[in-house]
Amino acid sequence: MNDQLKEKLGMLPNSPGVYLMKDSSGTIIYVGKAEVLKNRVRSYFQSSKNHGPKVRLMVGKIVDLETIVTSSELEALILECNLIKEYRPKYNIRLKDDKGYPFIKITLKDDFPRVFQTRNVFPDGSRYFGPYANAGAMHEALRLIRRLFPLRTCKTLEKRRPCLQFHIGNCPAPCANLITKEEYGERIKSIILLLEGRNEKLVKELKRNMEQAAEELNFESATLWRDRIRALEIIMERQNAHLDNQEDRDVIGLAKGREGVCIQVFFLRSGLVSGRDHFLLETGIEEDDGAMVSGFLMEYYGESGQIPKGLLLPVELADQEIFSEWLSEKRGSKVVLEVPKRGTKKDLIDLATRNAENLLSQAEARMKSNQGVADVALEDLTKWLDLEELPKRIECYDISHTQGSETVASMVVFTDGLSDKNAYRRYKLRTVEGKPDDFASMEEVLTRRSRNEKLPRPDLIIIDGGKGQLSSALKIIRSSALADVQVVSLAKQFEWVYHEEDKEPIMIPHEAPALRLLQRIRDEAHRFAITYHRSLRSKRNLVSILDHIPGIGPKRRQALREHFGTIPKIREASFEELLEVTGMNKGSAQAIQEFFKDPKKAGLNGADS
Repeated sequence: MNDQLKEKLGMLPNSPGVYLMKDSSGTIIYVGKAEVLKNRVRSYFQSSKNHGPKVRLMVGKIVDLETIVTSSELEALILECNLIKEYRPKYNIRLKDDKGYPFIKITLKDDFPRVFQTRNVFPDGSRYFGPYANAGAMHEALRLIRRLFPLRTCKTLEKRRPCLQFHIGNCPAPCANLITKEEYGERIKSIILLLEGRNEKLVKELKRNMEQAAEELNFESATLWRDRIRALEIIMERQNAHLDNQEDRDVIGLAKGREGVCIQVFFLRSGLVSGRDHFLLETGIEEDDGAMVSGFLMEYYGESGQIPKGLLLPVELADQEIFSEWLSEKRGSKVVLEVPKRGTKKDLIDLATRNAENLLSQAEARMKSNQGVADVALEDLTKWLDLEELPKRIECYDISHTQGSETVASMVVFTDGLSDKNAYRRYKLRTVEGKPDDFASMEEVLTRRSRNEKLPRPDLIIIDGGKGQLSSALKIIRSSALADVQVVSLAKQFEWVYHEEDKEPIMIPHEAPALRLLQRIRDEAHRFAITYHRSLRSKRNLVSILDHIPGIGPKRRQALREHFGTIPKIREASFEELLEVTGMNKGSAQAIQEFFKDPKKAGLNGADS
């Protein structure tokens, strides 16, 4: 323990708050909250006998810490949740998939709202449903919505004649004034009831509409309402798990295995299971069941706009009252957390738990199967490349650019034959700009990689390219700290493998596990490089386009970039949404809308790529 850390430990306050643990590089590796910061933080540095192996490992890496005092434990919980979301610390419990889960968005501020998938949640007056870990379930919900309640499909609502979507029954054509705002609004209300799981109430509403249409002798409309009712009743018949109590609840089941933790959530709406979802967790340093559930609650309900009146939990939480207060504040009304010991509620917990156990066993079986395939491929690769031992860590490099601009490189890592995404690296290259030069670019990235002593040594390096790319790479590698590492290249045209000790390429059969593994690694490096390049290109395009909007200075451009992220989102934003951007006024919002009304004048052809 260094002197700086000792000094900070001696000055910890007797207050509630949040603490951030940092490693030697300044990276935040753990975020926690405490009722009394002094007691909680010091406990990590006391006798290690009471700590698990993960805690001991983390403590060994702590060289600095930061504390933030709060006025209450609830405020500490909220801050902890936000900081975990921002920094994604290595040792905190988190959802395994780092990408944002999708939501269904309803643009309620529009006269004729759209319903679509999104991964970005903004306080823009829209209604969000999710997050959905199971994208298939979300797409099924969207398909059902479009079948029962056709809505507009276009992003911009310009007055025109009805398109093909109207004629095939997928759109009510608000652009041609063929549906009123009131009629359209009724469809939106029905969709919200459907997504909230209030199917019984929705059926009642639909029956009322059907009866009204029949009374008015509008039998075509009445038939349409009848068909929608039948479709919903079929869905409701599939749901056999229920509570006699009609209140909305989420039921949480927990399963732990060797490879991780699975959380299963049942969504009970009006007493019936309206849907379910599951999530795999990275456990971090917390290993008891209560901490697992707490970590999941922060991750999931910190994002979700769907907080029910109650949660049924499999275990008691150490700070259950605080979580109840936090969720109540987010919902705007009381949220009750229960741990049932018997009865129907306990049966539902057990059912969710059994589902979690089944899903976890399936995930572990897939991992074992994937590892088995990977082991075979590694043995085959070792034979074809005449390696002395199995390459445990394989690194692959690829270059991406557009005519020499925004040149980037990717490094992907496969450990034991499987992708290790936490070990991936990306590089923004500096030596080559303005003209394409893949050889110079590869030399730069390998030079930078070889100087990074913190990274583990690879057993095999793969270069995307042919004999020329291999020679260029070897020039750098053989004069670096990685001089003894085996290097090969994989040419796309014939999928030939080049090795420095062989004058002729190694022609591995296309069906061989070794070649399939090399292709998979090469393709992953290409995907990772392309993704990074596109993000930089998109940012550049965004900056250059915003520069041309009259009256929009640097601060407002920055605010627009942070708020919307892409040009299409800015172009499609309503006047009210633009006014929500920091520093925006009516004149600036109007200038933006006027600018995007004339893409030719603005020079935007092809700028959305």
